[in-house]
Amino acid sequence: MPPTGAPSERVLGVDVGGTFTDLVAWDGERVVTGKVPTTADQSAGVVAGAIEATGGATDRFLHGTTVATNALLERRGAVTALVTDAGFSDVIEIARQDRPSLYDSFADRPEPLVDRQHRFAAGAVPGDLGGAGAVAVSLMYGYRRDDEEGALARGFHRAVAVSRSSLVAPEFREFERTSTTVLNAYLMPVVAGYLRALAAGSAAAGLPGDISVMRSSGGLMTIGEAAELPVAILLSGPAGGVVAAAALGTALGRSRVVTFDMGGTSTDVCRIEDGRPEVVFGRSVDGHACLMPSVAIHTVGAGGGSIAWVDAGGSLRVGPHSAGAAPGPACYGAGGTEPTVTDADVVLGRIDAATALGGRVALHGDAALHALTSLGHQTGLDPVAAARGVATVVEEVMAGALRRVSVEEGADPRDAVLVAFGGAGGLHATALARRLAMAGVVVPAHAGVFSALGLLLSPPRVDEALSITPATDDSAPLDAALAGVAAGAAAKLRAATGAGGDVVTEVDARYLGQSHELTVPYAPGDGWQALTERFHGLHLTRNGFARPGDPVEVVTVRASATGTPALAWSDLAPPVAEGDAFAGTRPVHGAAGPVEAAVVRRAGLRPGDEVVGPAVVEETEATTFLDAGERAVVHPSGALEIEW
Repeated sequence: MPPTGAPSERVLGVDVGGTFTDLVAWDGERVVTGKVPTTADQSAGVVAGAIEATGGATDRFLHGTTVATNALLERRGAVTALVTDAGFSDVIEIARQDRPSLYDSFADRPEPLVDRQHRFAAGAVPGDLGGAGAVAVSLMYGYRRDDEEGALARGFHRAVAVSRSSLVAPEFREFERTSTTVLNAYLMPVVAGYLRALAAGSAAAGLPGDISVMRSSGGLMTIGEAAELPVAILLSGPAGGVVAAAALGTALGRSRVVTFDMGGTSTDVCRIEDGRPEVVFGRSVDGHACLMPSVAIHTVGAGGGSIAWVDAGGSLRVGPHSAGAAPGPACYGAGGTEPTVTDADVVLGRIDAATALGGRVALHGDAALHALTSLGHQTGLDPVAAARGVATVVEEVMAGALRRVSVEEGADPRDAVLVAFGGAGGLHATALARRLAMAGVVVPAHAGVFSALGLLLSPPRVDEALSITPATDDSAPLDAALAGVAAGAAAKLRAATGAGGDVVTEVDARYLGQSHELTVPYAPGDGWQALTERFHGLHLTRNGFARPGDPVEVVTVRASATGTPALAWSDLAPPVAEGDAFAGTRPVHGAAGPVEAAVVRRAGLRPGDEVVGPAVVEETEATTFLDAGERAVVHPSGALEIEW
């Protein structure tokens, strides 16, 4: 990864989604955007789109990818072996014994990624590993004794991808650590193969082969690091939008922001406070425990391509199945026949049936109407009523996601603005914000490719963690352990970028006797009293109570080192208005029924301009719908600030 922080550099960010691949290029003075359909072979589509966006000329190539996520969801990883201590080979299957759905007797956990015949005790490993192409080494105390895992790893053939828990996730709790290590091993051959193909294709096209990849925690890692630690990029794509939204919120003076990224396949939401998105250090990815740090994104299977259907009880449902990029919604005219959210928006007039999505996908209004007519026959509704039902249902699913990252975490959504982006975000944002009585909606410039823009605003980042002998009442051993982890993170950042950066340290603390922790900001020298006061306050906010008289212990220390991003928000010039904004009117179905809505070209809007609903604000990569009683004002950055 070359040194950063030179706005005159030509920089390209490419973010792959389930339906479209988004591109943002910076030529040293201005932003150029693009959107192309996602291809089955992501690397081919990424390179083709990159050439189209840049003409083959760029100095830095930044990438957000779904290849690791897709490999896990589709179970396309390598045949993987697990090597652990005798008697512990079934830990990934025993797990934590909690049920995925308490009252659903048919709900099962996902099958382990390592079948029983490929689980071995250290010292009893067959030479061929049972034909496995990857191996996870996770000893009971591997987080403390890297030498033992290292010795085992050196005994495997070089053709086998090896993951060691002491390097992947050196933290206590053997199940979560083993699960994370298995995930990494399972994904390594697939992700490494993809990244090699991408680097080769990029270099052959005259683009940089030394690509930086977005990691789940909201920073960039080298392509080599991503190939070795694919578990760190499972949420690669959505993290870019969160980084960009944090920068926008700071520029707008908004201390509380909730992101709403609605794409074609899913919707991602995340809470940001004081310009910093929350980072969590343990989550489940498709039912598998993962200890990698990631921005606290909550994802639901609700996007423009989500399919509407009627369940056995006659109720209208939307998602999680998606029409994807191929065949796509019925209105794409590519063979899809099932009704989707995008088809509903076309029938409601919120998306112009005469337009071309992303500037290249021509829509077929008659196909959308036919799909909604078919759905209406199943529900006893006319096509428009069916379309309104689809919008209502999908908005309730997405509202649930917003409640999950706000109300359920002790944060009042009424104090926050909703930053809406993604191709479909602006179509449903105000309806969602009004349901939760939020303070307003912001639709940024370049909303349709905002996650790709976030890649340009993301710093190089290294995350380090280490579980320690529990520290209580004495900060000296804690400070020593934390200083070592911080130094390690700083050294890795310098090795990757050739430059230093900022290091932030935190600790995982809990009340003595608890089985879960909270991550608390703490730097060496802050002292035990400061640490415990912060912990009590955070515990009160998150859990509704605190016990100041109880002892506190620290079990894990963490450090993140970040460099300088390719661009700062202040480097981005606001879009330059071109032509007239007003483009006539058309019938649209709003919350109260049919209305005649103004059609506004976003490219023609200038700072200070006001748009009063009902109105549809159109741009090449996204559309924003303002219902009656809603009003948008154009911020100097080009963002639409919407209130009601």
